[in-house]
Amino acid sequence: MTRSYALVNLKPGVGKSTSAVYLAAALAEAGQDPLFVDADKGKTGLRWDELAGGLGYPVVHKPTKTLHSALPDMARRHGSVVVDVPQVEDHAAIARSACRFADTWILPFAPAGVEVDRVFADDRLTDFLEDTQSLRREPARVVVLLNRTNTLRPTRSGPDAEVREVLAEMGYHVLTTQIPQHDGQYRQTFGTKIRAIGTPFQRLLKELTALENGGGE
Repeated sequence: MTRSYALVNLKPGVGKSTSAVYLAAALAEAGQDPLFVDADKGKTGLRWDELAGGLGYPVVHKPTKTLHSALPDMARRHGSVVVDVPQVEDHAAIARSACRFADTWILPFAPAGVEVDRVFADDRLTDFLEDTQSLRREPARVVVLLNRTNTLRPTRSGPDAEVREVLAEMGYHVLTTQIPQHDGQYRQTFGTKIRAIGTPFQRLLKELTALENGGGE
């Protein structure tokens, strides 16, 4: 069975596309033969692949409202699929179609109180997730990935811990893996060939695999 992931956010600016590219790299290095689907009209994933002269796995640009119909056939030729989903607030129809396909939804989230308010001040994201779940035969797994954190590992205090607690109280599964702020390792690698080995994205894949197998770290 093909593993499928959609990286989803309400608004831009949380490292969604970078996380998607690195997750696909981790899958490739683990022998999972990923297909990267850039469903975002911003074309970050596609442009990254072009500038790098190839990322080591196929990248397609498909910002359409029929992804849930088109991707199953494409996915059968791969061991995994990563979809970089456009922000929900501007492209809800494309995002919904991508999430109807993917079995795991990853929500990258910056660990700041203002970010919680920015995303959950109204019910747009919550309503989107619930409405899209209702269109699926089986519910998707929804997880939160804390991104641009102050530390590599979860702490018991500080903004990372506070946001982790708030999101958990809201019913979200917050992954133990978190991605620290590191411009040199992540954002400044745009357009270059990358490796996930030795980065938190290798650990992210391990944690996702454990969840898919019914366990956890």
